[in-house]
Amino acid sequence: MASSIETGGAWSTMEDVSLCEVWLRVCHCPLSGNEMKFFHMWKKIHAEFCEKIPDSTRTEMALSSRWKLLNKEMAKWRDALAKAINLYRSGENPHSSTDVVRCNRGWQKKFTHHECWEVVKHCKRFTIIPTGPEVVLNETPLRDSTTSDSPLDSPMSEDSLIQKEPRPIGRKAAKAKKAGNSSNFNSKFLEEIARQNSVRLEMEQKRQDMEVAIQAEQSREKEYLRKKDQQKTDRETMAMDTSHMSPETKQYWKLERRDVMRRRLFQDDGPSNTDWLNDQNH
Repeated sequence: MASSIETGGAWSTMEDVSLCEVWLRVCHCPLSGNEMKFFHMWKKIHAEFCEKIPDSTRTEMALSSRWKLLNKEMAKWRDALAKAINLYRSGENPHSSTDVVRCNRGWQKKFTHHECWEVVKHCKRFTIIPTGPEVVLNETPLRDSTTSDSPLDSPMSEDSLIQKEPRPIGRKAAKAKKAGNSSNFNSKFLEEIARQNSVRLEMEQKRQDMEVAIQAEQSREKEYLRKKDQQKTDRETMAMDTSHMSPETKQYWKLERRDVMRRRLFQDDGPSNTDWLNDQNH
């Protein structure tokens, strides 16, 4: 059997409370609550309501109609409470405000939306403002302290039925708070960028050091191969048979052998003596 939420039937207490919570959050947002159009307001309320109750099939029109009913009922309850408080302040009834409301002829039926009232009772729309006169005796209020003249000792003391609520944050303050949070986020973002840059530079330095080490190893390998080739060439030069060569060719290889001997004895990698011979002949 389908539930009332699925069929869109009777409203449950959970739905009513969720609707009141979403309405309060959307309509009293210090940044966008006063600038939001009616259509967009209920569109946003419907979206957040569906997030709180994912299986809900309530439409925007259904939410708006239900809120009109709740708003009317809670407005009557507010007025009844205000009247009860006025009776209490005038000394006509010693009972609690709830008892006075239930006995009040202006309230024909029992109020059944107490959970919703707890959600919105601090909202400016439903704030209870007593209008009845204070009871005075010999120019002294009954709840006035006789031991202190401080303005803090007002009739609205701890035993008063109405407690002062903190002033809601204003639009400028909300924007400043948001800007502060944004500033903190930017600071953390810049710190993270600096950290990543530091890590990147460290990795780049390691890569460069590795490349230098590889180049040095390649240079040593090339030098080793060059010396090995030079030794092979020197051995071939020293083993060259010049008996069948002309006198000029014999002289060339004689000088080449002298270069080989000099490199072996003095570890000299200088120019060949054949070049010196060519320079001398010019």
